[in-house]
Amino acid sequence: MLDNNEIRARAREYLTGKWGVLAWIVFIYSILSGVLGYIPGVGILASLLINGPMTLSLALIFLRVTRGEEIKIEMLFEGFNNFARSFLTALLMIIFVFLWTLLLIVPGIIASLAYSMSFFILAENPEISAIDALKQSKAMMSGHKTELMMLYVSFLGWCLLGVLTFGIAFFWINSYIQTSMAIFYQELKLEAPAVRE
Repeated sequence: MLDNNEIRARAREYLTGKWGVLAWIVFIYSILSGVLGYIPGVGILASLLINGPMTLSLALIFLRVTRGEEIKIEMLFEGFNNFARSFLTALLMIIFVFLWTLLLIVPGIIASLAYSMSFFILAENPEISAIDALKQSKAMMSGHKTELMMLYVSFLGWCLLGVLTFGIAFFWINSYIQTSMAIFYQELKLEAPAVRE
């Protein structure tokens, strides 16, 4: 398994020449998610309906980044081709993490880390059921949740920069984080041959 410095260095390599288009993708994703959430009467439902497909789209996009493939803005909507499974995956994640959070904050964080690979798994296995994607993510993350948490923590300085730029830098920072997550997933796959591709 690569350490955090190696993951971030590799992410920067993969992002070369793609920072701009990915910033636009993250910007559009943020606008759509944010605007829909504020529509009176349907905001929560609308956000829930697009959250799964668009999160799947991001997983597909950032996996392509790690493979050196071409990225286009319209790829942000590819997740809607697998609407039912992506919607159910997002819904189940929300429910499971919420239920664990009812116990305490820490179990909720642990559950969130355990299910964090679900959309990468769904991206590579479009026929897998939502519950199986969650189960495979939980299996993959067994013994690796602390590593992922430390990877997130390693971006705190960048997140501070995002705050100092009134959020503008987050469009690039999120691309950096998502690419690092995709690399983390690829590394986990090397240790989890049971995950289908």
